[in-house]
Amino acid sequence: MDCLYKNNNPISKTLLMINSKKYELGSVSLLSGECLKAAFLVYKTYGKLNKNKDNVVVLPTFYTGSHQRNEVFFGAGRAIDPKKHFIVSINLFGNGLSSSPSNTPVPQDGPRFPQISLWDNIACQYRLLTEHLYVERIALVTGWSMAGCQAYQWAAQYPDFVDTILPFCASAKTSIHNHVFLEGVKAALCADGHWDGGNYTTPPIAGLKAFARVYAGWAFSQTFYRDELFKEIGYESAEALLLDWEKDHAENWDANNLLAKLSTWQAGDISVGPLYNGNYHQALSSIKAKTILMPCAQDLYFPPADNQIEAELIPNAELRAYDSPWGHCAANPGNDSGFTGALEQSIRDLLV
Repeated sequence: MDCLYKNNNPISKTLLMINSKKYELGSVSLLSGECLKAAFLVYKTYGKLNKNKDNVVVLPTFYTGSHQRNEVFFGAGRAIDPKKHFIVSINLFGNGLSSSPSNTPVPQDGPRFPQISLWDNIACQYRLLTEHLYVERIALVTGWSMAGCQAYQWAAQYPDFVDTILPFCASAKTSIHNHVFLEGVKAALCADGHWDGGNYTTPPIAGLKAFARVYAGWAFSQTFYRDELFKEIGYESAEALLLDWEKDHAENWDANNLLAKLSTWQAGDISVGPLYNGNYHQALSSIKAKTILMPCAQDLYFPPADNQIEAELIPNAELRAYDSPWGHCAANPGNDSGFTGALEQSIRDLLV
């Protein structure tokens, strides 16, 4: 779900931990029936909670995102402004910062890390907000891609706690087509002999590079490649882009972490859990938050047709599709200024 800038220089995990906070959850009972021991969330806040406690904006993280990567979605004078809002950016389980296969001790390390659902993520984020940060309600939950999927989850799981949501390039339920795409990148990674069922002693570099190459074909649209738009972000050729994606995944991502989050993504469905027991229509119709859905018309992961169905079932929802050849990566700041402007306007419309 991520898109790279050319010559992207990611901040090390160590520095990210220093510039963030850690909330210890203890043992967490999961939707799967398993228990995640010594669970924790890493998060960062910006701005201050106001006297009325009505200025909270929650930004979950996307697939290869972090709280630091979320900083491109807000700033002084923007729709989400730390001078006006109390912004809480929370790292997804499995991203290497919050509890993940790479940082969980035996016996839940590596491939033994339990199955984590979006329900589990949001239940724990709710605890962070209410028990630790003393938040009483959320003005807005928004995010790109898998972060947007969490925005839907927030609104369905805690309908009386969330005022507005704005998922962009996301969906309330992972489609069969999306599931199959993820099976492709998963198979590419696991085909590496060094993978060893997740019990690798050295990183499965060939698998990580194969994962990246398959992924890049889905992250942008056919038009993006046909019109050679990769040149606008500094790549001389499609091959140069692929090599950069290979480098990023090989150097910066743990294979078990990628697959743990992938499993969460594949199982994404806001109706799963004790509230709705798989009744997707009931889950959507139970959302009370004012909602703007903002898909990209050429997104190969989350097409607007899926969001149209959602918009018809959510009581107070508006669909604002945006057509961009950048596909899923239209949402990556710096790629399509038109998308960024439309997103800013939609956020302002919700935070009036």
